[in-house]
Amino acid sequence: MSAIGNGTNIFWHECPVGKSERQKLLDQKGCVVWITGLSGSGKSTLACSLSRELHAKGKLSYVLDGDNLRHGLNKDLGFKFEDRTENIRRVGEVAKLFADAGLICIASLISPYRKDRDACRAMLPDLSFIEASTVYMNMPLELCEERDAKGLYKLARAKKIKGFTGIDDPYEPPLNCEIELSLQDGVCPPPGTMSGRVVTYLEEKGFLEDK
Repeated sequence: MSAIGNGTNIFWHECPVGKSERQKLLDQKGCVVWITGLSGSGKSTLACSLSRELHAKGKLSYVLDGDNLRHGLNKDLGFKFEDRTENIRRVGEVAKLFADAGLICIASLISPYRKDRDACRAMLPDLSFIEASTVYMNMPLELCEERDAKGLYKLARAKKIKGFTGIDDPYEPPLNCEIELSLQDGVCPPPGTMSGRVVTYLEEKGFLEDK
């Protein structure tokens, strides 16, 4: 008798309607825009602004927000190293499915470890993974801590939270991201300006049409 979960007894089932047919229907190419950066760097704000701009252009996208996913898909995970790795793996697998469906998937997560982001990139070998790290929100810790909308930095500084990224746990910035967003003359660009850069990149790379 075969045990449930034994990978040798699981087979991939191909369907007659594939990614190319779905992309033709939507007139766009499925991809993953992975937004990474410190807590408070503006990832969720950028993700929502980008989704809104794509919607205005008639393009279908979906935002996978790290905090939102911990209310459901990842509610059983904590913030230990192995839990963070599993958190990113799950989101990467879901993002891959959205891209295969022909959607522009916008994943917004701190995703602090380089190897975890690289593992997600490897899930989409056809260059449809865009680190807009990979979009990289390269905002200084001081700015993120000053914003501290959730009060997490204050708790981390008071040692009431352990393993907080940027304080007592490392953030490993991308080495070769497609888009890097940072302060301009010491000021954070407006969300619309930043999302506009991502949209321009998607247009230039042909993701907003199926040709």
